[in-house]
Amino acid sequence: SNSWVIPDGYEQVDSEAVNLILDPGLAFGTGTHETTSLCLKWLDQNDVKDKELVDFGCGSGILAVMALLHGAKQVTCVDIDDQAIQATLQNAQKNGVEQGIKIINSENVHLIKNKDGILANILAEPLMMFCEDFYQMLKPNGFIVLSGILKSQKNMICDKYAQHFVDIEAEIEHDWVRVGAVKGPVS
Repeated sequence: SNSWVIPDGYEQVDSEAVNLILDPGLAFGTGTHETTSLCLKWLDQNDVKDKELVDFGCGSGILAVMALLHGAKQVTCVDIDDQAIQATLQNAQKNGVEQGIKIINSENVHLIKNKDGILANILAEPLMMFCEDFYQMLKPNGFIVLSGILKSQKNMICDKYAQHFVDIEAEIEHDWVRVGAVKGPVS
């Protein structure tokens, strides 16, 4: 299905599509950067209906809101920046999906369990650090969508995640890469 990101105050382009209204003034994630657009494309191509997800490093909340507009049941949002959490809640409200958002303080990420999938559009360094944690947050066969990775960092990320995840795939847009994978069987 098609989806559009529309800055607050602009008209919808296509009323048949999934339209996300975004206040662009608040936090990182306007949908135009490759790292975000790679994740939005993933949400257009994959079924998240009734799934419980995590938006790790939620920024403006664009991915969480889009996932909910695509039928996700709940998205747990984590960000170290309080302004990002405020932005996420405001953008969720604008799009009528705030009831699907759950906020978890970044100190309590270990409490996140049994999720269907994780969207993490952060940077390669924290992605390397959180590999184990992400594994623990997911239910068996849970998926992960990683972004914020430069092409030169792709192999490093893929090698790291291959320790815990299977079916690793990468999609490249300009200098940026999105890596997807599925939680492997307990080794």
